Amino acid sequence: MKVIYWTSTALVSLMLAWSTYSYFFSKETIEGVKALGFPTFFRIELAVLKIIAVVLLLAPQVPIQVKEWAYAGVGLFFVTAIVAHAAHKDPIWINLVNVFFIGLLIVSNIYLHKIIAQ
Repeated sequence: MKVIYWTSTALVSLMLAWSTYSYFFSKETIEGVKALGFPTFFRIELAVLKIIAVVLLLAPQVPIQVKEWAYAGVGLFFVTAIVAHAAHKDPIWINLVNVFFIGLLIVSNIYLHKIIAQ
């Protein structure tokens, strides 16, 4: 159970960390966020919140209630991305990647609760 939890959590966290890096340093991503209609402050806000979420998801000493808020926030990131990319008529594979990560996020949350229940 722990392997599934840590693998799914690590994959989601790596994606969030990569996304944060690209929000700050990738000209293509920065221009892409602008093309979606979001202002610069929103891109920076998302990057900071994603790093906070990574810390909250990975740190074992974080209370479960705080982790639940992190899961909700990360889920909202992915849903917002799906809506924005669909409205922008981006390729479907972008939304399939987001759906995949929503699935991993759900698996992580389910297995966190199974570990706690033991």
